[in-house]
Amino acid sequence: MAEAPLKVWLERDGALLRLRLARPKANLIDAEMIAALDAALREHTQASGLVACLIDHEGAHFSFGASVEEHLPDQCAAMIRNLHALLERMLDWPRPILIAVKGQCLGGGLEFAAAGHLLFLATDAQLGQPEMKLAVFAPAASCLLPARIGQARAEDLLYSGRTIDASTALTWGLANQVTEDPVVAALDYFDRHLAAKSAASLAWALRAARAPFAAHVKQRLAEVEALYLNGLMATHDAVEGLHAFLEKRAPSYEHR
Repeated sequence: MAEAPLKVWLERDGALLRLRLARPKANLIDAEMIAALDAALREHTQASGLVACLIDHEGAHFSFGASVEEHLPDQCAAMIRNLHALLERMLDWPRPILIAVKGQCLGGGLEFAAAGHLLFLATDAQLGQPEMKLAVFAPAASCLLPARIGQARAEDLLYSGRTIDASTALTWGLANQVTEDPVVAALDYFDRHLAAKSAASLAWALRAARAPFAAHVKQRLAEVEALYLNGLMATHDAVEGLHAFLEKRAPSYEHR
């Protein structure tokens, strides 16, 4: 029997929810991982005394992204809708979500991280949206990144598929801190700045600061989901790009 994709526990006397992606080395944000993350956040939404959540990972890399197989036409609708539902839960979650990243944080992994609140990066972290290299676009990142780092920088990442390093992510305002050990840094931030706060007051502070951002992203998620499923996936090149990646061959694009 396969082990659960996510480890879940409480610490700091129940004040901190810990979630750990536990399918290294890829830690794919696939259907099973999405369901586990959604269930954990849903279960603890109204937990008494809970002040924050910290999400980290096993292995050298945070996540290589979503499953490419689940991007294929017969599966992509369910995958995108479930991922977007998880991201909407994160956008509305009433406590700060701290995310600690080492190594690669790509595709759906970066979309997931960008839906959190505070991002702590290791010095070796690499962040990017490589979807265009497979002839598809990144739906959630198309909504989250412009709101977080500005239109010009978001378009750079979304069109090129390139990665940026941790120091660039910090300069661009995507990350809050770059450090040798992002989990230690996130725990230190929690202990110094959040642990003594009222969980109820934090929930109101999040609504005050995040409501316009969350409302905008959720509206845009519905729009880009339709673009992806009804527009992009009807093209030859999107399907060709995905199959070429899975078959480990060069794609043959027809530009249609």
